[in-house]
Amino acid sequence: MAKKVEKLTRVEHALWSGSGACPGCGSALLVSYLADILKKTGKNIVFTIPASCWTINTGRYPNSFGHEKCIFYLSLFASAVPDAAAFADYLKLRKRNDTVVVAFCGDGSTTDIGFATVSAAATRNDNILYILNDNEAYMNTGVQKSGSTPYGAITTTTPKQNPNKFGKKDMALIMAAHHIPYLATAALGSVNLIDDFYGKIEKAVSREGFKFIHVLTACPPGWKSASDDSMKLAELAVNTNIFPIVECENGKWKITHSPSKKADVTEYLKLQGRFSQLTEEEIQKIRSGANERYEYFKKLSQN
Repeated sequence: MAKKVEKLTRVEHALWSGSGACPGCGSALLVSYLADILKKTGKNIVFTIPASCWTINTGRYPNSFGHEKCIFYLSLFASAVPDAAAFADYLKLRKRNDTVVVAFCGDGSTTDIGFATVSAAATRNDNILYILNDNEAYMNTGVQKSGSTPYGAITTTTPKQNPNKFGKKDMALIMAAHHIPYLATAALGSVNLIDDFYGKIEKAVSREGFKFIHVLTACPPGWKSASDDSMKLAELAVNTNIFPIVECENGKWKITHSPSKKADVTEYLKLQGRFSQLTEEEIQKIRSGANERYEYFKKLSQN
């Protein structure tokens, strides 16, 4: 553990300072760690980014958010993946292997507006690394419900008097159905979880084809949570079985991180104002659903 702590606390500043991200933004942590591990490959990095908070965070004058080896290509909601595929095709034609192409997309552009292009790229097995930055709503445009908004959550389009009555789209299973070479989930909470994320990025970068990594990231304004609770919420999402940490490599499933300390879903929900109206019956529905889904992944991992 000491070696892991030293490794992760000595992260080089792969990105320039000056992000416009909100205090406690989980995706800012994700981008920082992601850029760090990609930089250590020694390769150039092209990020294609659809409409999101990150179209602002990457270039908010006079403070830009970047690195000399990173290119941030800002795109439209449904165009980031075709743009990434175009970059990958160009590099292939030029027989260049010195660049990693990353489609860094939110849950709205992934589960809803841009899903057709994500599915097409996966079907073609385009050589890109797809990062799903999942903060469970359209945060940049005012916290509207997305296909990744969980059951019972309050958003501006599912207000307190009528919270979301549908569950999240299960992107892990949806993308696995495309038979892609590598799929994984990740959450940046404990040192072990961050180390798990690093290992998955290293594994994904070493493979050809379409790689999909789904990362849960807290959004304090959208989740109505404290800015210093973001990593705690990521850890609790895992320990309550809300967000299982898995990978699927060439069709073989594996749970890569089991909850270190089991926690009840109430510990996770009570830290977020977006769940403040839940009844005991609704909490039990969330608890049962989380446990059933975790058991399903355990069965998949045994095959």
